Amino acid sequence: MVASVAGTLEGGRISRARPFRNPHHSASMAALVGGGLKARPGEVSMAHLGVLFLDELPEFQRAVLDSLRQPLETGEVTVARANAHVTFPARVQLIAAMNPCRCGHLGDPALACSRAPRCAADYQAKVSGPLLDRIDLHVEVQAVTAADLVLPPPAEGSAEVAARVAAARAVQTTRYAGTPARTNAEVDGERLEEVAGPDEAGRQLLAQAAAAMKLSARGYTRVLRVARTIADLAGAERVGRAHIAEALSYRRRAPVN
Repeated sequence: MVASVAGTLEGGRISRARPFRNPHHSASMAALVGGGLKARPGEVSMAHLGVLFLDELPEFQRAVLDSLRQPLETGEVTVARANAHVTFPARVQLIAAMNPCRCGHLGDPALACSRAPRCAADYQAKVSGPLLDRIDLHVEVQAVTAADLVLPPPAEGSAEVAARVAAARAVQTTRYAGTPARTNAEVDGERLEEVAGPDEAGRQLLAQAAAAMKLSARGYTRVLRVARTIADLAGAERVGRAHIAEALSYRRRAPVN
């Protein structure tokens, strides 16, 4: 339906492939969240139930990025214009990538610019804290070296990982049958506590971490959701301390040094 409104259906045929959208960092607010004279859906709605990939995240205009905060929280976006007031769905998996600093060589003393590490702090500050708080997994990826290219393939390949993910999704489909939620990412409140409440050791760790890391209420909720998914991938019936610990590790942003 979104594709039909946007006029992107090819030959009027419905596509059953999940969407993948990767707008350029020069995209305007209207292009990303929707707008225009006829209130067309933006990239976040075109990626509904699929992936929205934002490469070079700090290069987007800050106001444009912050316009994603409400859609990421509610799963929908409302476009209000003088001649139209429309709500589009926007339940996406947001994936973003960025260099640690503008020059991209923060960890290499031989290549890093003369302003390191201050340049990294300034560059990363272009992305607001509230937006980062809505991103569940923060993973630092080291640069690939020539030596890495000759290493043997990992023990667990993409096919094996895909099988585990499919099994975890099947568990969630059964868990949320008959409810509006599809996955752990969509549950909240008492239902989240019911399905993702950790054991006593996990609860103590989460309470300690919430105080030490100054987790917001949103951050606390998202740690529970991630921990429940980690437990599903491991085939565990209940969320334990190890699952909470791993979920917490993803919320830590790498220090700038």
